[in-house]
Amino acid sequence: MRTIGLIGGMSWESTVEYYRLINRGVRDRLGPLHSARLLLDSLDFSVIAACQREGDWDGAGTLLAESARRLQSGGADCILIGANTMHIVADTVAAATPLPLIHIVDATARAIRAQELDTVLLLGTAFTMEQPFFRERMERDHGVQCLVPEPAERAELHRVIYDELCAGQFRPQARDDLLRLMADGTRAGAQGAILGCTELGLLLGEADAGVPVFDTAALHAAAAVAFALG
Repeated sequence: MRTIGLIGGMSWESTVEYYRLINRGVRDRLGPLHSARLLLDSLDFSVIAACQREGDWDGAGTLLAESARRLQSGGADCILIGANTMHIVADTVAAATPLPLIHIVDATARAIRAQELDTVLLLGTAFTMEQPFFRERMERDHGVQCLVPEPAERAELHRVIYDELCAGQFRPQARDDLLRLMADGTRAGAQGAILGCTELGLLLGEADAGVPVFDTAALHAAAAVAFALG
């Protein structure tokens, strides 16, 4: 079994879910007493969030690159960035070590294409919905177009993610609002929805969205398990 190196803490709420999903995936493949070989470098999200607010992506990239090097030194065989937004600096992280970076967009796109879909709604932070790093890779490398909500809805979803989900608050009203965004996206032509923030799967839970839902955290974790087990 190869060792997974996870850059976590962004937020720790979803990092816990990564740990659970990866270990469950290994157990399901190998048997009930098996668990993953996994190294976690958990960052202080307040420092990363400050870089995000200030637009200091170079500074954020340096912090994550240092994290990747620590994981390499500890014996990791691959690197995961346990967050969608921080894939803005994925190229910087990938260049920091010779280890393969398992990219969250690629893991998500494979699941979308497996269902023969090509137009989906992207939900996440304002950075993920508005900056090109996610949508461009999805379309250029995988032929999948991402729709996004209207500006006011993007701003409110961003607020919910930072003020509520990252603080461990999962309100039923926020879940209902998420389902409404998915319904609006379907009417606009989306064939499914990407939970493009690793906390959104925790908010949605077992709710039925009525369309295919692609939970990036779950798909990313599954890709890491596939790498680890070969």
